[in-house]
Amino acid sequence: MEVFKIEGGTRLKGEVIPQGAKNEALQILCAVLLTPEKITINNIPDIIDINKLITLLGNLGVKIEKLGHGSYTFQCDEVNVGYLETEAFKKEGGSLRGSIMIVGPLLARFGKGYIPKPGGDKIGRRRLDTHFEGFINLGAKFRYNREDHFYGVEAPDGLTGADMLLDEASVTGTANIVMAAVLAKGRTTVYNAACEPYLQQLCKMLNSMGAKITGVGSNLLTIEGVEKLGGCEHRILPDMIEIGSWIGLAAMTRSEITIKNVSWENLGVIPSVFRKLGITLEKQGDDIYIPEHKDGYEVKTDIDGSILTIADAPWPGFTPDLLSIVLVVATQAKGDVLIHQKMFESRLFFVDKLIDMGAKIMLCDPHRAVVIGHDFKSVLKATTMSSPDIRAGISLLIAALSAKGTSTIQNIEQIDRGYERIDERLRAIGAKIVREKQ
Repeated sequence: MEVFKIEGGTRLKGEVIPQGAKNEALQILCAVLLTPEKITINNIPDIIDINKLITLLGNLGVKIEKLGHGSYTFQCDEVNVGYLETEAFKKEGGSLRGSIMIVGPLLARFGKGYIPKPGGDKIGRRRLDTHFEGFINLGAKFRYNREDHFYGVEAPDGLTGADMLLDEASVTGTANIVMAAVLAKGRTTVYNAACEPYLQQLCKMLNSMGAKITGVGSNLLTIEGVEKLGGCEHRILPDMIEIGSWIGLAAMTRSEITIKNVSWENLGVIPSVFRKLGITLEKQGDDIYIPEHKDGYEVKTDIDGSILTIADAPWPGFTPDLLSIVLVVATQAKGDVLIHQKMFESRLFFVDKLIDMGAKIMLCDPHRAVVIGHDFKSVLKATTMSSPDIRAGISLLIAALSAKGTSTIQNIEQIDRGYERIDERLRAIGAKIVREKQ
């Protein structure tokens, strides 16, 4: 087991380049299964979750060639669909939540798709109903083995387009349904579709392969089915969650940091939410410059003077993946913030570790926490803690970098699942962090 040892209290300085977007890469990598032709993908992040999916694709018979850092070609002309029914796949697929998105492409192209109950973050119940209800609407037959939690959908005669209203704007659910519908006979409409930039990227890639998807960027997608798709080259966007993490890190450590090539037009409300916390962000071309906050940062209250509330919402609302970072940043703000995590009932439970470090946080219930900012008049104290999920893990890492003393973070595989070489990149801008085996 590896741990991070972090000596906090050091101000950092320099430039960082965000990695490719994890959540986009999971969708894009599954989409390669839709064609036997070669696909080139660039800016793939080198992180555990993505590498697991690439390995899974290789075990399915996908021909994979690494061209350079973050660049691969994939060719799915000899897919071994039989692998889906092996014990090895049940174990492998169950370790990665993103594996659910291989089902739509496999169902569309080969008439069947299977998946064990996916793993991932332990942040509460994450339902799969939207995915499978979409497949059923397209004509697939669904089965579920309760004994080994194994899901299956089959459509030996192919899929047929349908009109559907999703019960929730699920990003992975929308992606899965779209990937199934592009090869279905006839027209499919998907209302209440997710419209995150990463889903837009998937639709743009599919269209470049020959799909006919309109309404991209809206919550109503129309897909005219085609007989086959071809190859393409695609570049993954920078990761907006990592960009938000760097912003939070800069503020908490009062550091001067420039985040390069962030794709401003795809950040949505992220910059404005951090500005509500009093953090100064400057747009310099396509970069974000965060100056050293020597005097701290002051929370802006609502117009009527009531406490600032930051809540998650489907795009273009604020992403739930950054609420953990916002909560940590609020611990040293001047002012108070109510954090309302609506989507996952276990995501705020890491706050006990921040309270141990001296943060003033009142956990109201599984979804809400009030943070009373210290305004840097009382710094956090170093401690030993364990990372429960990706985003809580990076939040604890940010807290440790701002704390007085040396902290230890255990279970850092959770952080490595979503952040590429984070310790090396932090050391490059002056952080005192080492990775040790225990």
